[in-house]
Amino acid sequence: MPEGDSVYQAARQLRAALVGRPLTVTDFRVPRLATVDLTGRSVLAVIPRGKHLLTRFEGDLTLHTHLRMDGRWEIQRTGAGPLPRPWHGIRLILANAAHTVVGMRMPVVELLRTADESTVVGHLGPDLLGPDWQPAEAARRLAARPNRPIGDALLDQRNLAGIGNVYRAELCFLRGVPPWTPVAAAGDPLAWANLAHRLLDANRDLIGHVTTGDTRPGRRNWVYGRGGRPCARCGTPIRRADLGDPPRVTFWCPRCQPEVQDAGRAGGTPYRT
Repeated sequence: MPEGDSVYQAARQLRAALVGRPLTVTDFRVPRLATVDLTGRSVLAVIPRGKHLLTRFEGDLTLHTHLRMDGRWEIQRTGAGPLPRPWHGIRLILANAAHTVVGMRMPVVELLRTADESTVVGHLGPDLLGPDWQPAEAARRLAARPNRPIGDALLDQRNLAGIGNVYRAELCFLRGVPPWTPVAAAGDPLAWANLAHRLLDANRDLIGHVTTGDTRPGRRNWVYGRGGRPCARCGTPIRRADLGDPPRVTFWCPRCQPEVQDAGRAGGTPYRT
């Protein structure tokens, strides 16, 4: 499941494969871009922005992609072998003399003017792995809706960009509150922002989202994906439930994350990716 650190890693790999080289193949397998031909143009930059990727080409053009739940990038040496399967899952191919890049199962593939990038990422809050990370601004945005569940607020990319379902659950565990706790009762928003930054920054060079400090399989996370299994800290069975609008599964330990006194359960607000 792609999160901000995964997109950061993908951008770095795509940058190494594409930037500074003229394209020899461009094949867009989405109807509205089926006739687009960018061959001969060089890739100027690949920029991660939260969970979004912006690939800039010569001629004031940017490719905007978003992996959502199932998308992924495959990179191989040009001419080294067949394209990845399933072939019907291919949404775009970019190739140069050295590398071929294939976008698989991507729900968002669009071209726009580079000058118009703000139309697709301008709504995002401070980027947790960006060079201009602003924890105070992220905290201000989190606090702006005090009655919202902290789990929903963390997933809303308008507050801070890069958190997905894994980090949502793990942050709530590490802060010791259930994910439905209202923001106003969940503790200092700046502490949430700073912890989120530390987690993603620690993982930007790792495979997988490690929150426990233990990289062994099955021990990387405290609660995410561990429904029904004993909590690694206290032994209580981890619980799971849907939260948010749209609903997303989340996990928590009822002992390590006790109900906040008099907090109640807050109502949800749709979040943006």
